[in-house]
Amino acid sequence: MIDDLEYNTEREHLIIPEYGRHLQKMINYAKTRETKEERNKVAKAIISVMGNLQPHLRDVPDFQHKLWDQLFIMSNFELDADSPYPTPSEEELKSRPEPLRYPQNHPKYRFYGNNIKTMIDVAVSWEDGELKEALVYTIANHMKKCFLNWNKDTVEDAVIFDHLYELSEGQLNLKDSDEDLTDSSSLMRAKSKYGKSNQKKSKKKYSNNRKRY
Repeated sequence: MIDDLEYNTEREHLIIPEYGRHLQKMINYAKTRETKEERNKVAKAIISVMGNLQPHLRDVPDFQHKLWDQLFIMSNFELDADSPYPTPSEEELKSRPEPLRYPQNHPKYRFYGNNIKTMIDVAVSWEDGELKEALVYTIANHMKKCFLNWNKDTVEDAVIFDHLYELSEGQLNLKDSDEDLTDSSSLMRAKSKYGKSNQKKSKKKYSNNRKRY
């Protein structure tokens, strides 16, 4: 009796193990049928069994399409049967996807971030007017804030104007402007204000957890 035992290591390799060995044997049986009519009949019966084994896929779009693709995959693309969907090919399955193209942005002034260039391009595309002027000054103030996050000291507006002129390729020029940007101390004070509020909250939380006698 021990000699009749069959180990999995000696059995046929399962291409999609989730369906089990009995379904694989049904597919192998379908490949041996002589007429295409018989193969189509057995293939449809196998698709029905596969659907019952995975009822959660019934709500997935193209449910039947996926089952037919899996049927041909488990047959090693050797089953000659009519499918209501395009038959997948072995080359298509084994082909490698194209490598993803990651953005290779290496800005000169990294402390401004990558989005600042997009904002500048949008401002350049706008027509001259009060709305565009307001946007340009908003971008300049944002650049100043980013600069102060990187350099904890202060920065002159002329430096921001030079960087804006350079990043816009000379199309946004505030060098001769009489209007100043937001004061550096105000930006730093706003940042420290939020920091202090967080500290107060943490201290309050800690004091509530202290033991009382």
